[in-house]
Amino acid sequence: MSATTVLRQHAEDQFAEELHALAAVDDRQRPPSWKLSPWAVSLYLLGGKLDNGFEVSPKYIGNRRLVEIAIATLATDRALLLLGVPGTAKSWVSEHLSAAISGDSTLLIQGTAGTAEESIRYGWNYARLLAEGPSMNALVPSPLMHAMREGKLARVEELTRIPADVQDTLITILSEKTLPIPELSSEVQATRGFNVIATANNRDKGVNELSSALKRRFNTVILPVPDNADEEVQIVQRRVESLGRSLDLPAEPPALEEIRRIVTIFRELREGKTSDGKTKLKSPSGTLSTAEAISVVTNGLAMAGHFGDGQMRVGDVAASLVGAVVKDPVQDRVVWLEYLETVAKERDGWKDLYRACREVD
Repeated sequence: MSATTVLRQHAEDQFAEELHALAAVDDRQRPPSWKLSPWAVSLYLLGGKLDNGFEVSPKYIGNRRLVEIAIATLATDRALLLLGVPGTAKSWVSEHLSAAISGDSTLLIQGTAGTAEESIRYGWNYARLLAEGPSMNALVPSPLMHAMREGKLARVEELTRIPADVQDTLITILSEKTLPIPELSSEVQATRGFNVIATANNRDKGVNELSSALKRRFNTVILPVPDNADEEVQIVQRRVESLGRSLDLPAEPPALEEIRRIVTIFRELREGKTSDGKTKLKSPSGTLSTAEAISVVTNGLAMAGHFGDGQMRVGDVAASLVGAVVKDPVQDRVVWLEYLETVAKERDGWKDLYRACREVD
């Protein structure tokens, strides 16, 4: 399948040119099986300019030291746990770390309440199992087993969504670097370069807390929400432009001021006060993450492109903005109406936003 027909390319395919350019100039020491040195991985994630003038785009906008700690962890024998509220780019960082270090971000286990032990360890081809009995040919390797054999990074998304007894399957793998196969009186030993990146959010309902034994096997890096509005606006702008291109949305990139208004609303409701600190606000039940702000703006682009004149205006984002804030139709609606009446209605230059949101309501 060609890159032009794929809805979402893997990071190693989408940014292949940047990875190739970095590899060509990267003369620093690389840990075993790494495609790039830790320095080059950091440059790939944070962006910058190479000595030859090649521009590397930033994939993560935030604290440089956190990224360096995460990369350094993966160069040791400890696994990495990216922790934070929803929408803080944990999965995004995990994917790009895997792409830069292993050249392969596809060795993924998606954690859910229904994730079984076989998803982490291995399964069986039951037709061959019945015909031939237990054998390596009848065994179906998990992405984790593939990563161990090939010396690559395995990704475990939403680790705290996985049942506790299944989570603990990782303990032996992380401590002994070995995956026992008792049915064959055998085992798979990890090749140098193998490690695990897990993500978890601390706002999820029904979280299965990690056992102390499992926590000790991880080095935890907490990814925070963006420090300030300018940083968050920059993140939203970059991701929206990228998504608009990949989805071929027939609309112009949104004006920076429209993005700033949406980000301001999200930050004020998230923090429970206006940006000047003068007015206290109630916070809704949702997280109002940066990822949700990106979704609101992208949906506005689609509305403007397909049902408008191609230029995004507040009317194009009003419905998705209200939908992002009002998750609980009773409690959150009260919070939102109070915000509209006490903040949006009175703020200079926001009358159009107030009217558009009241029309949707």
